[in-house]
Amino acid sequence: MAVLTKPAAQATTRSRDRIVGYWMLGCGGMVVGAVMLGGITRLTESGLSITEWQPVRGVRPPVGHKEWEIEFEKYMQSPEFKHKNAHITLSEFKWIWYMEYAHRLWGRAVGLAIVLPATFFWAKGWLTPSLKKKVLAFAALVGFQGFLGWYMVRSGLTEKKNQYEIPRVSQYRLCAHLTAALLLYAGLFWEGLSLVLKPQAVPVRPLHLTTLTRFSKAAVGLTFITALSGAFVAGLDAGLVYNSWPKMADRWIPSDLFSITPLWRNHFENHSMAQFQHRWLGYLTTGCVAALWLYSRKKLPPRAQVAANLMLVMVFMQVGLGVATLLTYVPTPTAVAHQSGSVALLSFSLWLLHELKRMPKV
Repeated sequence: MAVLTKPAAQATTRSRDRIVGYWMLGCGGMVVGAVMLGGITRLTESGLSITEWQPVRGVRPPVGHKEWEIEFEKYMQSPEFKHKNAHITLSEFKWIWYMEYAHRLWGRAVGLAIVLPATFFWAKGWLTPSLKKKVLAFAALVGFQGFLGWYMVRSGLTEKKNQYEIPRVSQYRLCAHLTAALLLYAGLFWEGLSLVLKPQAVPVRPLHLTTLTRFSKAAVGLTFITALSGAFVAGLDAGLVYNSWPKMADRWIPSDLFSITPLWRNHFENHSMAQFQHRWLGYLTTGCVAALWLYSRKKLPPRAQVAANLMLVMVFMQVGLGVATLLTYVPTPTAVAHQSGSVALLSFSLWLLHELKRMPKV
């Protein structure tokens, strides 16, 4: 067996790291696809069409008229059919069924895309001990994400105490489902960047670096929290109230923000409060990103500055998409673009923070 010289061994390790890194970034991209499909499924009101969770058998769709009739009969027992969709035909049911099926099938594909290559890389010795722990965490999180998806759907298959309430999934469980997806994506994206990108050897003054890092962490945190507040807006259909901007109807602060008792429930169950919170979190995020960009000018190396520039462009695009979604009563293409924009903004924020974390000081 030929013995590699030190430079050759380093080059081989670097090549393997890049392959693993691109795999992680690819898996992260698939998670983004799952988030988008989930948004489309929710917006087209297709998410409650499959009333069972069968991780293995559920891969096979119904075949033939008889099997479709059986599947349709299961849906007929659900609250959504009884209280909202009693008029739909079998062909219409097939359309919403395939929407939810595509989302579930994509989720399974994400799991396989993580587990199968990870097994290969592990067996080949391409993963460091630290990376092995992270890969195990990613695999566990994708499995937990599947469970959370069913746990969320199950909440919409139960009869509500109020018979006049529209059948929908719990906004709490929807938020948990989105949280797990974003955490999985953020972890894959961060580790992928670490393996693919070399640190830029351009020093930054310690005071500037400390301030920029704080701004960057705040931007990541605000972007993440704003996205999660959007889950409550979506879960409560709060985008269909106060379809005006910049005011909510004719007021800056609506009079019904605390109409539910106890008061804490308004933050999670009040349609008006959910939209109010999402708006103002969006404004805070925009202000934070704008301040970061202004402070970063002529202080960052080229690649980090690109990340900061993209953050600024994306945050204003997000504001525009959010306003457009609201004023047009939440059409599916605009709403999905707005949801995807939040992931893009999170990505650019994470990228900048990642650059700052590995930047040398003067």
